[in-house]
Amino acid sequence: MSETSPIDPAAPPSGTGCLECERDGGWWFHLRRCAACGHIGCCDTSPGQHATAHAGTTGHPLITSFEPGEDWYYDYRDEQMYEGPRLAPPESKPADQPAPGPADRVPANWRQLLH
Repeated sequence: MSETSPIDPAAPPSGTGCLECERDGGWWFHLRRCAACGHIGCCDTSPGQHATAHAGTTGHPLITSFEPGEDWYYDYRDEQMYEGPRLAPPESKPADQPAPGPADRVPANWRQLLH
């Protein structure tokens, strides 16, 4: 990745779920992928809001959806949606992975816990 580009199309995703939620035993609503390094974090509706936290601590300004069938980019700098290049596979979580997920860690009152 060049210093002028916040996108590295060759960076693979860090996994199929939110890196921090997986580490800590948490759960997520939807997943986002850092366009610079491939970090998978949970969306701002999720309890952990790890995608935005990652952007804040690393300075990586662009994320893309990691949900099947979604191909948008979001830029934290101007809070706008954009189109962008295809990234290294996989481009989304597995199609059979539920949202919220993972299924065995989602509490019964999950809707009340969303932001």
